[in-house]
Amino acid sequence: MSASGSVERTKVPWADVVLSAVAAVSWALIGMAGTAALGLHLLEADSAGSLGPMTAAVVALGAGGSVTPSGDVSAFGLTGAEATTAIEITPLGVSLVGALLLSWFFLRSLRAAGVAITPAELLARAGAVVALFVAMLGGLAWAGHDVITVDGGALGLDDLPGGGGGVEIPGLGDVGDVGDIGGLLPDRIGDLIDAEAAVGFTVDTAATLLGGLCWSAGVLLIALLASRRAPLPARWTALNRVVRPAVSALVGVLLMAVLAGWAAAVYALIGDDNPKRIAGAALLGAPNGVWLGIPIGLFVPWDGEASGPLAQFLPDPVDDLLVDSDRALTLGRLAELDGRVWLLGVAAAMAMLLTGVLTAVRTPVETGTLGFAGRCAVRLGVVTALALPLLAWLTEVSVDASLAVFGIDAFDAGVELHGRLGMALLLGALWGAAAGATGALLARATGAAGRGAPGAVARSEGGPPPGVATGSGPGPYEPGTPYRPPNPDTNPYLQVPEGLHEPEDARPPHTDDVYGAPTMVRPLDPPPRRASRPRPGRGTSKGGPGEGPPPPPPPPPTAPRGPKGRG
Repeated sequence: MSASGSVERTKVPWADVVLSAVAAVSWALIGMAGTAALGLHLLEADSAGSLGPMTAAVVALGAGGSVTPSGDVSAFGLTGAEATTAIEITPLGVSLVGALLLSWFFLRSLRAAGVAITPAELLARAGAVVALFVAMLGGLAWAGHDVITVDGGALGLDDLPGGGGGVEIPGLGDVGDVGDIGGLLPDRIGDLIDAEAAVGFTVDTAATLLGGLCWSAGVLLIALLASRRAPLPARWTALNRVVRPAVSALVGVLLMAVLAGWAAAVYALIGDDNPKRIAGAALLGAPNGVWLGIPIGLFVPWDGEASGPLAQFLPDPVDDLLVDSDRALTLGRLAELDGRVWLLGVAAAMAMLLTGVLTAVRTPVETGTLGFAGRCAVRLGVVTALALPLLAWLTEVSVDASLAVFGIDAFDAGVELHGRLGMALLLGALWGAAAGATGALLARATGAAGRGAPGAVARSEGGPPPGVATGSGPGPYEPGTPYRPPNPDTNPYLQVPEGLHEPEDARPPHTDDVYGAPTMVRPLDPPPRRASRPRPGRGTSKGGPGEGPPPPPPPPPTAPRGPKGRG
């Protein structure tokens, strides 16, 4: 029976795997589409074209895809005008919503699988989610293309006198072509009425499918490493105490930073002339700004350049640092223009310290203070060394726009901002190690070290013996703190039986008083012994004091009994 049970446990429940993958991918795409559509609507982008294709394109960008916009402009009766644009910006607000929903449903399906999970089932569940997500992105690539045409009629130019081909002159009536003052207008303005501008964008299918594959797989990997309760295969249990504390702490701090960015956006839109635009920009790009500020606050240098009219749209003082400058963008250069920028460095350092403290709280205490601090420093240093270059890569900005008429560049603008990934890796390791060691010492000094560690390995000094599994909450070895002081009037276990009352100071102290639930009132005396009859020869017998009674005589021998019925 045990063999058959083990065989059943190794089988992959494909029905549950498929249903959970459908739920995870569906909710993730619904959340991403809703966020993108709401953000575009608040930015009033839907006034220039259809909201559906634009939403599909933004979702594809948020999932690691690629969108190529292009345009063909004809105006003033001229042909050959062409506009080309290349944009590489990831709307991390859309990405974050999709990542949270996808990981939540994926981890929920893992917890429903049981306490432990086999590698085959884990791979099947993750593979089903990734495959279905990539297939759905293929549909977005098909829907995410559109052409927006703007003509003079849409601009309201044909409402001008002469724009409709005729005009009624008072006193003369409708004179038809005589009243057509279109010919009286300058030729260029007359041609502007018939001008047409077509701007299109297309989702690159191959790049989008590849980007969606990497994006979904990366989200599931980070979710699996950051979750402290999701089941793992038996051979992977070391991740609970080695990797998961640091990863979960860093992910939690990054999410709290995004919440702070959204709170700042809410404060900024109060009293603003156009709060809808601020809300739309924050909904789509708040993580971009927050996760760009963290590497800069940790002294990661950035290379940037701005040219053309797009430079005037950059916030102050970034425009002064990127226009006609070959120096790197650093926190020190920003502070030269505004001393308050140093607060960004203070905030980033405090975020890293909080990450170190959370790592120490969730790491089991298995050695002394120095060994514990060293382990936290190494683990958080490795995790931060990988996370900081990832943040710098996700928040890169590249915009290159040009408008050429008859081969002559009439408009040329661009904005480039790229972080130095090598320095981000080195500084991430240094900041992570320092924050891990400092947080471990602080947690150790306050007694919080290891309190949030996984239950199977959590033990501290004075705790349960090795090999005894304890939960993360109160238990037999870690009594919980009572919610209220003990009250003998309401707790029958604290009421003293009659005849056992005695002064309070006469009660001996015992350790149960610490937890407010004494198990006894006072040490009880043994009951009195019953008087026994004196036995001859005990105590005062002739044999002398201390001698006991003589041993009893042996029993008389009994004759063996014969068969039944015979004498």
